[in-house]
Amino acid sequence: MIRLASLYGKMALLLFLLLLILGAAFLWLLSHTSRSYQQEVMQKLNVDLAQHLVESDSLLANGKVNQQALEHLFHLLMVINPSIEVYLLDPKGKLLAYSAPAGKVVRENVDLAPIRKFITGNNEYPLKGDDPRSLDGSKVFSASPIRRNDQLQGYLYVILGSQAYDGIASQIANSYALRVAAGVLLSALSISLLFGLGGFAFITRRLRLLARIMRNNSPGKVSGHPPRYPERARKHPDEIEILGRSFNTMADRIDNQMQALTRNDAQRREMIANISHDLRTPLTSLHGYLETLLLKDPQLNAEERQRYLRIANKQSHQLIRLVSELFELAKLDSCETMINIEAFSLAELVQDVVNKFRLKAGKKQIELRVNCPPSLPFAYGDIGLIQRVLDNLIENALQHTPENGQVRVSLTSDHKNIAVEISDTGCGIPGEELPHIFDRFYRLDKSRRPGDLHAGLGLAIAKRILELHNGHIWARSGLNQGTTFGFQFSAQPFVTEM
Repeated sequence: MIRLASLYGKMALLLFLLLLILGAAFLWLLSHTSRSYQQEVMQKLNVDLAQHLVESDSLLANGKVNQQALEHLFHLLMVINPSIEVYLLDPKGKLLAYSAPAGKVVRENVDLAPIRKFITGNNEYPLKGDDPRSLDGSKVFSASPIRRNDQLQGYLYVILGSQAYDGIASQIANSYALRVAAGVLLSALSISLLFGLGGFAFITRRLRLLARIMRNNSPGKVSGHPPRYPERARKHPDEIEILGRSFNTMADRIDNQMQALTRNDAQRREMIANISHDLRTPLTSLHGYLETLLLKDPQLNAEERQRYLRIANKQSHQLIRLVSELFELAKLDSCETMINIEAFSLAELVQDVVNKFRLKAGKKQIELRVNCPPSLPFAYGDIGLIQRVLDNLIENALQHTPENGQVRVSLTSDHKNIAVEISDTGCGIPGEELPHIFDRFYRLDKSRRPGDLHAGLGLAIAKRILELHNGHIWARSGLNQGTTFGFQFSAQPFVTEM
């Protein structure tokens, strides 16, 4: 069953209509050419007929019709060939006499231009002249001038196919030739239609396969691994193959996006839980110490009162830092952050940031070193955001490096990109944890220590800043072998992708 709504059905209908039009045009052309061929043959066979008739009898004498000779000619033609009609014309084309039945002739004059053209010879046949029995009809003819003593007396105008002949020829054509031609044509069109339908079915089979695969990929029909279009290794793929490959690429991208959405949803749930925990812990502690101060203020000495206030102040700082990091990360994720790209000396920026942390490093007796080549090129980026990355990574290294350890900041460049590596001699990170350390709220230590001011957003912020700079960040570590964080961005002007 062919569905007209399908591509195959539309192509089949188009083929059927095309063959129908071609068949009708062929029948018309066959009828027209056969009639023209018949008239051409008749005219060529009788091209000298009028001249012979003129030579056999004197039909006009001094502008008068020779009735006896004319009646003899009419009788002779009726016996020999009743399909022709003879007309006697004066030099101006006026009808003087004719062999047609009385009352059938409707013209009084015949156009002499085709007659004169016929008499000159070298004509292309069929050449038609006026039909005296029709006001708008034309017929093939034979004509000859009638002269006497080199004076033009008139013309003998012979119509080679009378209306009776036309009727008989039409009946014969309708009864045999047309039926044969129609039968042959119908057979040819039927065979062409069958071959065309088969060809269309063969051509569209891959489209039907692709449509079925696309339907099976719709929501609610996918179970397990969704089907894909079977690609073929072709050097010059056709449009269907390109469409199938494009669908596979699109379907894979959608699957990856769905998996990413699933992961993001899980991360979102975990992030909400982590935010709730990180906010609730300092808030509860802050509320508890403030409530204690309010209830037991008269009973507390000055030292206890100061200790409670320091703890409350520390918890409020933790809240402020957490909220600030959340706001900063949300701002970086949105399109609100405008990256101010400018050239700056990364070596000087690193020295400034390191000097800011030297006091903290000295308290833990940690050696803080900087290795910078003398010919380091300028970096291109937002100096404020790059400083934020350095702050996060150096502070993170100092936090996880024990006393008498070492933190080293190294800078390198290949003239296209500039890289920074921050290495420490801390406890290191297990290999299975490395892929997750840049996730938001991810922490190696799952417990929340009361004095821990870090909510697990520093590395996520650093990663997002490097993405805005078309750069990337990485980490190398081994358990009890220290950790190295590095990032790279452009040493040449660039346009950021928001």
